[in-house]
Amino acid sequence: MCVLDGITLVSFEQFGAGPYASMFFAAMGATVIKVEVPATGGDYARHTGTDTLGENDSLYFQAFNLNKKSVALDIKSVQGREDFDALVPNCDAVINNLRGSQPAKLGLEYKDLSKLNERLVCGHISAYGRENSRKDWPGYDFLMQAEAGFMALTGDPGAPPTRLGLSMVDYMTGMTLAFAVMGAIYRARESGEGCDIDVSLFDVAVHQLAYQGTWALNGHSVTPRQPRSAHPSNVPCQLQKTADGWIYIACMHQKFWAILARAIGLEALIEDPRFQSADDRLKNRAVLTDLLDECFQTDTTDTWLKHLATKIPVAPINELDKALSSPFLRDEAQMVTAIDHPNAGSLNVLSNPIRVNGKRLALAAGPKLGADTESVLNGAWAKTAAE
Repeated sequence: MCVLDGITLVSFEQFGAGPYASMFFAAMGATVIKVEVPATGGDYARHTGTDTLGENDSLYFQAFNLNKKSVALDIKSVQGREDFDALVPNCDAVINNLRGSQPAKLGLEYKDLSKLNERLVCGHISAYGRENSRKDWPGYDFLMQAEAGFMALTGDPGAPPTRLGLSMVDYMTGMTLAFAVMGAIYRARESGEGCDIDVSLFDVAVHQLAYQGTWALNGHSVTPRQPRSAHPSNVPCQLQKTADGWIYIACMHQKFWAILARAIGLEALIEDPRFQSADDRLKNRAVLTDLLDECFQTDTTDTWLKHLATKIPVAPINELDKALSSPFLRDEAQMVTAIDHPNAGSLNVLSNPIRVNGKRLALAAGPKLGADTESVLNGAWAKTAAE
């Protein structure tokens, strides 16, 4: 479903945040032209990880670059700049995830490119922003997790500071930019005037502190790391031990606590003064955790899931390989898609999470380095889009 058919982006992007943003545009039907410098081997993602798919390609690269076109050129060269400038009049947006000081040096800001296209949207992802004392600082997801407080919120009390297992700051920053750029494109098509859009990893990380950040800003106690990966105020909402592993239960409402207690044969706890209210259970979480462990350890995780799944929010704790082999994930949610790859043959990738009219978005392998240079620079892509 080509929802964004007719929209064209040129992207100067590396690794995760920028490529994640533009990949959603590409999956929704926009033309995404990924500019890569051939002398450096293109996007560093092409050389990241141990699983290569041939020259200048990797599974890491494919994870972020499906459905895109690749143009090999260096805008620091005279010819490269001329080729890029020739693309700008036919584009809706030019985006990048460069160091904050680089867009100005490379002429990728609206004040530069509006001379070629007044309705152009210039989207910038940087580590800390383009107009402050840190604009020259390089930065990555893990650093933001450290400074913004994520690592102080993650893991068990007393353990070393712990990062999230995934680069969620990268992905959230990418989605934030995608949303903002799409909104700015809509405005530009109505008004004829583009703009600069800025999103930084640091700003997005801080914003993701959400209610815990708001609590701290307004005099509430600073949220410490919680035992059992627990919710800071709702109890029981945490890991519990079973006969063969762990299960996560999430009683986010009073009604779920009562349903859980009845379902596992601990109905007497509902009227126990130690556990009657949310505040009571929070004060006595350690005692309640032991009582629930004793109960849950009488049977296996799978048995408890079958018993509780339609009654309360509950989930198994899966290793990555088991999570991805789940029949629900593959057969019902259809979150794995097989695509054709020139070197790997059939390649399994994660499906785009968006559905249009109930259908998953079509996916195609990420491009070889410079695969579309000739067709893009001679204007064939623009003619195809117009048709």
